[in-house]
Amino acid sequence: MKFGIIGNLAKESLFDVVFNLTNQLECEDIQFFVQKEIADEIEKRFSKKIEQKLTLSELLENSDVIVSLGGDGTILATARLVGHREIPILGVNLGKLGFLAEVSPDEIFEFIKKVCKGEYRIEERMILEASIKGENEKYFALNDIVIDRAGSTRVVDIETYINDEYLITYTADGLIISTPTGSTAYSLAAGGPIITPSSCVITLTPICPHTLTARSIVVPDDSIIKIRVEHHEKEIILTADGQIEHKVKPPIEIIVKKAKHKVKLIKRLEVSYFDVLRTKLMWGKDLRIEKTKTGNSNANL
Repeated sequence: MKFGIIGNLAKESLFDVVFNLTNQLECEDIQFFVQKEIADEIEKRFSKKIEQKLTLSELLENSDVIVSLGGDGTILATARLVGHREIPILGVNLGKLGFLAEVSPDEIFEFIKKVCKGEYRIEERMILEASIKGENEKYFALNDIVIDRAGSTRVVDIETYINDEYLITYTADGLIISTPTGSTAYSLAAGGPIITPSSCVITLTPICPHTLTARSIVVPDDSIIKIRVEHHEKEIILTADGQIEHKVKPPIEIIVKKAKHKVKLIKRLEVSYFDVLRTKLMWGKDLRIEKTKTGNSNANL
């Protein structure tokens, strides 16, 4: 099994982690490749020659697993990079929350050894595909497609259709169309539900709607979602995973649907999605009890 190592070059800790990891992999004769930009920086910092450095395109062609080091944003970018190839991604958290990342830098080497032994599982995650009528570009997202106002102080009237059947006109700051993976991201912050990753659904969540009756709705993942904005004083912005942006002047029509390919994430056998919810989001944790325990502990000092 060949591991391709890529990462967020803006993370200062990246180079120390990759330097240590490559030393460990070499000791175990585990095959790997390193993104050229990372390898070049390691050679400069540590005076270590890395023979197995490849460009991103070469790395994708030659790797069985992509080790993505950074935060959740890095994994989202890696998912788009991998695209239709569907190479499994192993996320390493160098950030703060790391909801998508599976392991910490201290755990990565031992987990890679488990992967080599087949002691892991693959989770397949839905990808959304968005396109704008009259344009050829397609936008792919593991988390969400967001349609919102671009720097305007005025709300947007967003006509929404499901399989050509009229649903509602959201009068809001925008609309989040999310996968189950993205249900714990922007959609959750906007009041949307938590959806387990294996669910075959898409969630639509308005951003700051101007009526309390306009709430999130969950539709089957084979739905074709059509969005129309007829009038607005400024441009409308379409954003994929908070990273790829495209501005367009109304009137516009946007189609969002499930993409043909999926993203494969490598997961530990012993950790479930609900474990992640409880530890990362403190889901179900009563902070009042924790505060009381802390107060009692301090009182006994």
